Amino acid sequence: MQISMQLLRIVSVLVAAELLHLVCGGTSAEETLSDSDARFCHGGLSLMYPGLAVDRCLVVPRERSLRERLSSEWGAPQVRWERAKEKKYTLMMVDPDAPSRCNPTKSHWRHWLVVDIMGSDLRKGDVKGSVLSEYRRPTPPRGTGLHRYQFMLFEQQGLGPLSLSCEEASSLGSWDPQAFVKKFSLGRPVAALQFLTQNAAE
Repeated sequence: MQISMQLLRIVSVLVAAELLHLVCGGTSAEETLSDSDARFCHGGLSLMYPGLAVDRCLVVPRERSLRERLSSEWGAPQVRWERAKEKKYTLMMVDPDAPSRCNPTKSHWRHWLVVDIMGSDLRKGDVKGSVLSEYRRPTPPRGTGLHRYQFMLFEQQGLGPLSLSCEEASSLGSWDPQAFVKKFSLGRPVAALQFLTQNAAE
């Protein structure tokens, strides 16, 4: 019985070490989405890149050079939300895993921030509005594993113009999206979507 418990502890430690290795920059023959990552997506938001459609949480496949094209070729995706009302919306894209999921010292790196998007444009997949942060491609560093790229859509409450503070505008890393949401009373996202990808050379 004692030997069995020791073996169980050893196996548990090895499994935990392997999971830590994969999350923090290791590679796996089969990359799958965790339950917690899958639960992030809701509300029916969809993205369309030239060669990749994202309408659910997913790990970007290695095939067809999709990861490389995301990082070096494609610009901002079309963003469609068919449930949009005749209101204005805010769209943000962040990387909570900068520079890595195990060491997110620059967490919620701001990749895109657009406000005052009309609902009619969202229904057509045409994101027009006031761009507070230009779109920046996903470029996870080598050796940092999979990064989550999260898109969140908020319905604006008409409480005046939305803007970044001078301090926020001066830096993309370590942004606090929740402080921005609270400042402008955006509430919970009406829709959210994410994909995971890692450095294309790995």
